[in-house]
Parts: sequence; structure tokens; C-alpha cells
Amino acid sequence: MQTQTSLVKHVRAVLEREPRLNLHRATIGISEMENDQLLLQGEVASIEAKRAAVECARAVPGVRRVVDRLTVQPTSSPGDGAIRDSVAHHLLEEPVFARAAISCRIEGDSKEIAQRIDGDENAIDATVADGVVTLRGHVLSLSHSRLATVLAWWAPGCRDVINCLEIKPPEDDNDDEITDAIRLVLDKDPLVHGDQIRAQVRNREVMLRGMVGNQEERRMATQDVWYVEGVRNVIDELEIYPARTPGEPMFSTRPGVE
Repeated sequence: MQTQTSLVKHVRAVLEREPRLNLHRATIGISEMENDQLLLQGEVASIEAKRAAVECARAVPGVRRVVDRLTVQPTSSPGDGAIRDSVAHHLLEEPVFARAAISCRIEGDSKEIAQRIDGDENAIDATVADGVVTLRGHVLSLSHSRLATVLAWWAPGCRDVINCLEIKPPEDDNDDEITDAIRLVLDKDPLVHGDQIRAQVRNREVMLRGMVGNQEERRMATQDVWYVEGVRNVIDELEIYPARTPGEPMFSTRPGVE
């Protein structure tokens, strides 16, 4: 059996070889816990780097479980109050949660906003602390849970989302569930033409194909998929839509576009 020192050294060596990570810029702390569990802490540059670090550590022989507490370096720092307000807005405006009981607050602050006390089977309590959003409560399905997580990630300044939501009744997770969640998220993002993107999931690895308007939309679509819990890798085969003549619609099949 590996000693604590050798296991941590092995994981760090694997992370150093991962091209999606730059350990000269990222700060990743690795601690061994009981029963061959590893705790990853620190800050990385992107959601892709965060997922890659966890998957690399999980693949090391002798690691039974990885506790992910890595945060993503935000592009802005609006403060916990603004993050709370943004999370509340996203949850309250989402039709899927139209009748859900929702509350949002800063951790340690008794003041709540976005209270909706009487709800259906969905109940979400979001707390924010130092840019990290924790979701508690219960929802009807894995798709609901994953959607709530992505909505929290969309809050400017969010550094991590810890999903503690309970699924009632419990559901078995699989590639089809992840596919459903990806489809839902891409359709919800107003900055992405989700109807032009196809996602194929196999063993939690996602292949993206289809057309996007430009490189920025391509980046946002890929990032949305990385936000979906359970995704272990994303293969981006999206293509940029060809140049158009003035007045020609970019996506002729998009509903409502003349």
C-alpha cells in the first residue's frame, strides 16, 4: 500500500503532466485523508482545468475518492452580495423552478432574498461564501439538480458550486441523464444556438458537433458542457458557421428567425 507521501507525490506528478493544467499559474494543494481519499484545494484558471485535475487525481491507482474543493479564477469580483443576487435571479426566472421554494443568502447573514416559501417538490437554498455557491434542498430529478448547478455557475464572479441537493425520488445516473442535462442547459443559454449543437455522451465523455456563429459562442457552448456535473471530458468538434451575405440568417432552422 502506498504511503501518504508517495500517493500525494504520484498525484502531483500526474497533474504536472496534464496539458490543461499549468501548475506554475495554478495553486493546487493535495492532502490525503482517511481511507485513501484525496482533498484537492486551491485555484485554477478555468472550469476545464478544475474538471481535468479531479479526473487525473481520480485515475491514480490507490485513490478511492477525490474531494473537489478547487475554485476557478473569476473574470470579475463583484462580491458575494452581487453573486447572491445573480443566483437568485437565475433561479427565480427559470421556468423549471417556477413553483419551487427558493431562498438565497450570504453565509452567516440572516438576511434572505428571493424567498418563495411555498413550493412544489423542488426546494433550493443557495448560500454564498467568498464566491463559492452551495446548493442545498431537494429537487425532482438529476436534470433539475444539474440545471440548478449551471445556473449558479452563470453568476458573474462565481468561483465554485457545491451541489448538496437531494434527488427525490432517487434516480440512477447514466450517460442518457447527462445528455438530457446538456440539452437542457444549451437550450437555456441565450447566448448559444443550442438547436444547432449535438451532444453525444459515452462513459461521461461528451462529443460536441454542429455549427456555431463564432469562436466566442464555441467557447461558451463548451464551457456550458463543462459546467454540467458528471462530465469527465469534452471533445469539441464544433464548426464556425460560414461567412454570410448581408441580411442572410445565420441559423435558418432556428424557430422564429425570418
